[in-house]
Amino acid sequence: MELPRTPSFRLEGRRALVTGAGRGIGLALAAALAEAGAEVTLAARSANEIEEGAKAIRAAGGEAQAAVLDVSDLAAVEEFFLSRPAFHVLVNNAGTNRPKPMTEVSEGDYDAVLDLNLKASFFVAQACVKRMLGEGVKGSLIHIGSQMGHVGGPNRSLYCSSKWAIEGMNKAFALDLASHGIRSNTIAPTFIETSMTAPFLADPGFKASVLRKIKLGRAGTVEDLMGAVLYLASDASNMVTGTSLIVDGGWTAD
Repeated sequence: MELPRTPSFRLEGRRALVTGAGRGIGLALAAALAEAGAEVTLAARSANEIEEGAKAIRAAGGEAQAAVLDVSDLAAVEEFFLSRPAFHVLVNNAGTNRPKPMTEVSEGDYDAVLDLNLKASFFVAQACVKRMLGEGVKGSLIHIGSQMGHVGGPNRSLYCSSKWAIEGMNKAFALDLASHGIRSNTIAPTFIETSMTAPFLADPGFKASVLRKIKLGRAGTVEDLMGAVLYLASDASNMVTGTSLIVDGGWTAD
């Protein structure tokens, strides 16, 4: 009897781009893809961080390069993709948050969060896909959403708006691109321990409220997301598109 074989999680011969890759989640996802054999480009506005990240990945035996890119500059985004071969994997990770009650949200706050979390993600994906289509490249778009794209949260009206929108965008992308062999999915994490969340999780009351929601009893770590991105980038998820991989410790199960 010939047994079925598990599709490969390896990524040799594939080019991957991770935005917002200077630290935290983005750097971890870039490291995971490189460890699996992908040639990874780390993109962010800060040259020092992404250069250090790429250097660390190379020191660990991976292939990585840094590319300074402001994803909110759409002209720069278009030029970035036109100047490079098509990527097989895009990780749309750059994002921000301005938590405050909805009554205190300013137009500036709205523009800052929605322009980066949604608008930039849309047009980065568009530019990436145009290059993929032009070269006949099949692949995987992975958008870093949030559990807050599936539930609401106090003082998170802007963040929830952007992340719920990402989920709708993702499903529509999946339908538009399926015939071209390009898949689109999201990863929706819970609170992950990073420099961005550290000030919030340092508040004992806030942390306690978070841990009451996370049924596994702890905040997430960047390592908790590395297997998820590898799965969605690889042949192991060849039949997966238009969905969300929720990595929330049970938050949304309640």
